[in-house]
Amino acid sequence: MLILGIDPGSRVTGYGVINAVGSRNEYVASGCIRIKGDELPDRLNQVFDGVTEVIRQFSPQEMAIEQVFMARNADSALKLGQARGVAIVASTQQSLPVFEYAARAVKQAVVGKGSADKAQVQHMVAQILKLPGLPQADAADALAIALCHAHTRIGMVKMAGATGRRQGRWR
Repeated sequence: MLILGIDPGSRVTGYGVINAVGSRNEYVASGCIRIKGDELPDRLNQVFDGVTEVIRQFSPQEMAIEQVFMARNADSALKLGQARGVAIVASTQQSLPVFEYAARAVKQAVVGKGSADKAQVQHMVAQILKLPGLPQADAADALAIALCHAHTRIGMVKMAGATGRRQGRWR
């Protein structure tokens, strides 16, 4: 299953595509959609077009995106929310299901602690996906979001396969 991870931003939107095969995750692609200009509507349109192009290029089956968190600067949080919204619309326009994850959950899934910093996320993403070097920070965050979704999917599949308890064990 190809999973697209998106780390939204109004200046840089990171993306990462992985192929989740059982419990194994393979790197497919990653990068950044670099947004130009000063007018927010134009920048949001670039996010929409960029995410749409990534979806068309890689044909993922699912998209995972980071939930909005409350930043210190309300204006920045609003712009981030708008960029996130247009990325979600780009996905739904392509009939791609969208899954949302809190930043702490993403860090927990990849690093093992929800308070990990960007450098730790970059390092662990490179290790997990066996990359030759560290990916750019926004791309690493997007790959981490995709990995978080892959791990969550495995847990959900295991739970769905558990039909009941029998002698103290799930079957």
